[in-house]
Amino acid sequence: MGALDFENLTELADLDHLFERSREQDVVLFLHDYWCPISSRAYEEMALVEGEIALIDVATGRDLTQTIATRTGVKHESPQVLILRDAQARWVASHGSITQQAVGEAMATP
Repeated sequence: MGALDFENLTELADLDHLFERSREQDVVLFLHDYWCPISSRAYEEMALVEGEIALIDVATGRDLTQTIATRTGVKHESPQVLILRDAQARWVASHGSITQQAVGEAMATP
């Protein structure tokens, strides 16, 4: 599983769809910077997480990251993971707090 389950988000319509899907199931968003070593470590951790993960390249998806911050009220950081439920951020981690274990536990929490 893992990295093969990353869904690269590039369009606002895709993000809209994920916010709607979060009303029925949790959605995991991973904001990633391909040029940042801290983000690369987070990517390695996220690649170990089971399930679908929506990945946003922060270098090319600035409009998406701004939209996420506006809709959730969560200040943008990179790397960052948000778990959406009912179109709201119910769990957030950034930088060194992004681990397979932490994300997995957050995903398992009802």
